[in-house]
Amino acid sequence: MTVSAIEANAAAAVLAVDAPALPRDTPAKPSARRLLGLYLLLGFSAGLPFYMFNAVLTLRLARHGVDIVIIGFFAWIALLPTFKFAWAPLIERYDIPGFSRFWGRRRGWIMLSQLGIFVSMVAMALTSSDQSLPLTALFAILLAFWTTTLEVAADGWRIELAPGQAAQAPIVAANLWGYRSAMVAAGSGAILVAAWADWTIAYLVIAVAAFAPFPILAAMRPEREGAGGRAFALASGIGASLLILLIVALITAAAGWVLLSAAAGMGLSAKSNVTPVVLAAALLPFAALALALPRINRLSAGTTATMPAFAAPYVELFWRYGYAVLAVLAFVSLYRMGDVLTLTLSHPLWNAKGYSLHQIGVADGVVALSASMAGVALGGFLSTRLSLGWTLGIGAVTAAVGNWIYVWLWHADPSAVVLYTSVAVDQFGNGFAGAVFVVYLSMLVSPTYPGAQYALLSGFAFLLPRLLAGASGSMQTQIGYDGFFLLSGALSFAAIFLLPVVARVKGRVPA
Repeated sequence: MTVSAIEANAAAAVLAVDAPALPRDTPAKPSARRLLGLYLLLGFSAGLPFYMFNAVLTLRLARHGVDIVIIGFFAWIALLPTFKFAWAPLIERYDIPGFSRFWGRRRGWIMLSQLGIFVSMVAMALTSSDQSLPLTALFAILLAFWTTTLEVAADGWRIELAPGQAAQAPIVAANLWGYRSAMVAAGSGAILVAAWADWTIAYLVIAVAAFAPFPILAAMRPEREGAGGRAFALASGIGASLLILLIVALITAAAGWVLLSAAAGMGLSAKSNVTPVVLAAALLPFAALALALPRINRLSAGTTATMPAFAAPYVELFWRYGYAVLAVLAFVSLYRMGDVLTLTLSHPLWNAKGYSLHQIGVADGVVALSASMAGVALGGFLSTRLSLGWTLGIGAVTAAVGNWIYVWLWHADPSAVVLYTSVAVDQFGNGFAGAVFVVYLSMLVSPTYPGAQYALLSGFAFLLPRLLAGASGSMQTQIGYDGFFLLSGALSFAAIFLLPVVARVKGRVPA
C-alpha cells in the first residue's frame, strides 16, 4: 500500500469520528472501528519522522564521509525518547493554549507536536550538507523531542480508551501498522528521493507528508460542545505553539553547548573508547532505583494520591511491583536491545557493502513494509490467543534471528536477493517483537496514570539499548560488522532467560 493510500484510509476513518453530536461536557470517544482508524493515523504521524533522525540520518552522514564512530554518537539522539517520563506528567496536566480548549488536551499536544516535527524537519532539510555537525545534531534532537511528545500524548489516550489485553491488541496492531508503514515510507521514500534529487528535497518531502494529519485533526469536531470558534482556536493555538517551539529550541541549543563543552573538556573525541563509560552510565538508573525501593516499599497504600504530579505515577508503579520491578526493567531493557543496535548500523553496513541508494530504498520500502506488517499482524493476533509469556518468548527468538541474518549479509557477495532477504527476516522479527512488547508494557501500567507510567516503562526499555547504540561505532571498529550483529542478536535472545521470572510478576492491589 502506498503512503497516499494509507493516509487516505486513515483520514477517512478519523474524519468519521465527527459523526453524531454528544451531550455537552461529554468527551468524544470513537467507536472501536473508528478507534482503529484513528490510531492507524496517529501511528503514521509518529512513524514518519523517526527514520529521519535515525536510520536515514546515519546513511546521510555515511554518504558524506562522516567517521563511523561519529555516526555512532548520533545514535544517542534516540536516547531522548527514553527520558520522556521527565515531561510526560506535563502532557497529562497542562493544556496547549488555543488547541486544547477546542480539541482537548491530548489532541492539543498532538497538534503542537506535529508543528514541531514539521519545523524541525524543514530545518534538517536546509542544513542537509552536514557541514556543521552540531547544527545537524540540534535539529535532529528537536525532531526526536517532538516525535516523542506526540507518542506520549497518543499512548496515554490509547490506554485510557481501551483497557485490557484483548482491547489493546488490535489497537496496538493498528497503531504499529501505521507507525511502521510510515517508518518504511519515510526511509525508502527519503532515500529514493535523495538518489533522484538530493537530501534537502528528501527531507522536505517527508516534512510535508508528516504534516498531513494536522489539517485532518483540525477538521475534527471539538472535544466538547460549546468549546468556541474553530478558527480562533486554530490561530491562537498556532501562535502559542510557535512561541513554545522557539523556547524549546533555545533551551536545547544551550544544553547542547554545555554538553559539547564538557565533552571537549574531558578529552572525548572520535578516537575515544566510550564503551566502558556508556556501560557504567547505563547501570546508574538501576542502582538509583535499587536504593529507593526499600523506602517506596514501606509506603502505605494511597500515599501517592497526596504526592506531587511529577512523582506520583512513578512511585505508584514501583510500590505496586516492589522489588520485582527490577526484574521487569531488566527484561524490558534487554528485549529490544538487538533491534535498536541493528537499526543504528544496518544502513552503514549496506553502504559499506556497496549497495546503491536505489537498492537500499527498495529494501527499506516494499520489502521492509510487507515483512514488518506481517510480523505486527501475527504478533497482535497471537497476543489475543496466547499468554504474553509465550508471545514474548517467540518475539525474542524472531528478533534475535533478524539480527543474526546480517552476519550472513556481511559475508555473502552483494546481490539484491541477499539484501532483500536479510531485510525481510529482520523486519518480520522486529514487527512481531514490537507488537507483543507494546501489549506487555500496556498491561503493566495503572489506569490512574496510564500516560506517565507507559512513558517511563517504554523509555526505560530503550535506555540501555540506545546508550550502547551510541557506542556502536566504537564496537564495530573492534569486533567488525559480523561480531557486532552476532552480539546484538545474542542480547535480544538473552531476554528469554528472564521470562520465567517476569511472567509470574503480579502487582500489589491497594487494600
